[in-house]
Amino acid sequence: MTLTRGPLLASLLAVALAASAAPLKTDTAKSAITATFKQMNVPVEAKFRKFSAQLDYDPAKPEAARASVDIDTASLDLGDPDMNNEVAKKDWFNSAQFPKASFVSSSIKPAGPGKLTVTGKLTIKGKSANVSFPLTVRLDAGKQLFEGALPIGRLAYNIGDGEWKDTSMVADEVVIRFRVLAGQ
Repeated sequence: MTLTRGPLLASLLAVALAASAAPLKTDTAKSAITATFKQMNVPVEAKFRKFSAQLDYDPAKPEAARASVDIDTASLDLGDPDMNNEVAKKDWFNSAQFPKASFVSSSIKPAGPGKLTVTGKLTIKGKSANVSFPLTVRLDAGKQLFEGALPIGRLAYNIGDGEWKDTSMVADEVVIRFRVLAGQ
């Protein structure tokens, strides 16, 4: 029995296409997720030191892309150990009970050259909401660089309970900015 070239080539092509659609590996050393907010009307930027991102992205088929991000809430670094400990407490992130904030995409759509619109579910401190935000994507040193910003209201996620609900000290609006570098 002999094999014909047609089915063999089709099988090899299918394997190659499946391999190119493999999830991308995040370069966490060159990636960052930050939160920017105002405290007493002064802008503050804090960096999450621990997070993971799972990205399945093929620029030829962006609508088939998927993304999920998990952030260690206790890893927020405000530049001061006492403040870092404070935001991990129950009134803020309650990191003991809710150690992770997460985002899972439900839809990724092209929005022009190098631009996508991402929709999905954001969960922080046990509260979930559907969100949508613009995302840019471009090649950087042979890898895909994803950048974007998502404004949220912290009170919608019960971040800053008790006396911290007063927005005259810490504003309600928080902008989550991200820069994720990922490749094969």
